[in-house]
Amino acid sequence: MVTLPATSTDSEEISSSSYLDPDESIAIVDDSAEILLIFESLLKNKGFTVFTASTGMALNQLLEQKNIALILLDIGLPDGDGVELLQDIAPKYPDISIIMLTGTADLKVALNCLRQGADDYLTKPVSMEEFDLAISRTLQNRRLSIDNRRYQKQLELTNFRTRFLHQLNLKMNSAYLNSIELDTVLQSILVGITAKEGLKFNRAFLLLFNQDNSELQGKMAIGPPNRADANRVWKEIQVNNLHLTDILRKIKTSSMDNNEELNTIVRNLKFPADEHDQILIEACSKRVSIHIQNGQYRGKVISRDLLNSLQEDNFIITPLFSHAKSLGVIIADNFVTARCISEDDINSLEIFASQASLAIEHSHLYMDMQNKITELEDVSQELEKNKDLLIDAERYSALGHMAAQLVHAIRNPVTSIGGIARLVGKKCSDEKIQKYLDMMIMESLKIESTLDDLFSFVGIDKTKKVKQPLYPLIHKSIMLFYGRMKKQSIRHQLNLATPAPELLMDHRLIRQMLLHLIRNGIEAMHSGGTLTISCAEDGSKVVITIEDSGSGVANEIFDHVAEPFYTTKTYGTGMGLTLVEKIVAEHSGEFILTRGETGGMIAQVILPMTQE
Repeated sequence: MVTLPATSTDSEEISSSSYLDPDESIAIVDDSAEILLIFESLLKNKGFTVFTASTGMALNQLLEQKNIALILLDIGLPDGDGVELLQDIAPKYPDISIIMLTGTADLKVALNCLRQGADDYLTKPVSMEEFDLAISRTLQNRRLSIDNRRYQKQLELTNFRTRFLHQLNLKMNSAYLNSIELDTVLQSILVGITAKEGLKFNRAFLLLFNQDNSELQGKMAIGPPNRADANRVWKEIQVNNLHLTDILRKIKTSSMDNNEELNTIVRNLKFPADEHDQILIEACSKRVSIHIQNGQYRGKVISRDLLNSLQEDNFIITPLFSHAKSLGVIIADNFVTARCISEDDINSLEIFASQASLAIEHSHLYMDMQNKITELEDVSQELEKNKDLLIDAERYSALGHMAAQLVHAIRNPVTSIGGIARLVGKKCSDEKIQKYLDMMIMESLKIESTLDDLFSFVGIDKTKKVKQPLYPLIHKSIMLFYGRMKKQSIRHQLNLATPAPELLMDHRLIRQMLLHLIRNGIEAMHSGGTLTISCAEDGSKVVITIEDSGSGVANEIFDHVAEPFYTTKTYGTGMGLTLVEKIVAEHSGEFILTRGETGGMIAQVILPMTQE
């Protein structure tokens, strides 16, 4: 029989909502049905969920089936010793508080129970004040202990994020990021987003805009398809203490990037940049995170294709961007655990997204610098190999056209002089005069021979055509004018369609043709502009278009620009264009010169893919 006095002020202060979560309960274990009934009634009146057991076996079943927060455990049970049960339960269930009950006031037994992990010790009979005080104090200490562990875990989590972001900053500041290193850093960021010690998202998808910013494309993804894989994958990371250097070293050999199912999902994510109704593009354009809940955002229904691809209708979209342009997005969800995404989760994800944006921009700057260095090296090499090519092209062109003029201007008079000398020689019998006439005939023959040689120089040498790609000639030709274009503030744009065409051509002549056309375009833009070179197949032909943004050519000049020795510099010298026409004709092609719609000139060279 247990004597419990009437109520006290302390008893009213005990409340289940103050100490326990809604699904937590209290277990009373005693072989006395009377004690079980009294304690159960008292605790239920205060709002606690209570379960009772009279044996140790029944207690073990309760522990497996219910969420027990506090056990009132009798030392003497029919099927065992309560102290032995205490020794098993305390280490196995660290969040369960235990109050020992006994009918013997033995200090040694009490101290032994406390040493084995008990939170308190009550001797029967128990007064109401003692009972209430023991329950409230034990539950309060339990709550403080759990909260302390939770706060400690949050501090460790914050410390991890700080160290992780610090390692990322060190990585980006200590080395330039090429494309391979960028992929590794981005993959590491996704690891931090999905790790248990990180942001705890189940999956993370990275989508980036392509090179010309016309399409948002899936790049990579991290995350397991189910809970079992999640535990296995993140256990690997936990072993490395989650330092970025360890992750970077192990990430390629870890099983986290071998999930073919997830890789298939991310590779199939492609969205045109001009599709502004697409929620991913909207997040990029507005530069704000968008939280999708139940397949909707602010009453707007999300594309079913996107939801079906992700197989999830609750996720967060966080944009990646630099000051100048949008870079992509990160999509994160809790596909496995279905845990709600909180505002803190979104804020933390934005911090990781900012690091990803910095890494991408850092890499872009590095790659741009590398491209400029490579371009300058190529220009330097081409200039060194062809430093006399431009001078020779103009010199030979001028000399050739001069020869053409001399041939036409001198041949007829010389032929007439030689012919008349022969005619007079046949009728003259004076040996002295005949000697002078023979000398005239000989000298006129020499002049004619010289004119023949000069005329042969005017004509283009016999072409040596070989089937070869066209684009390398275009690239090498534009490089020769790199310095001049920079000096005149001229930018060039190459629009070369793929696949690259191959032509049967004399590469020496075709390159000379390209040099003349490019130089003429540059000479037309004294105050800067844009030189556009395009090339594309048109059926069985290849069309090369070179367009400048200069002031164009006046009407009275346009019809004479291709005439030899037309000396105006409004659009080249005219001599180069004459040579261009001859080279194009040698390749059975067509040369067209027209005015641009907004000024400037357009030179088109149409060459057949195959030639008779």
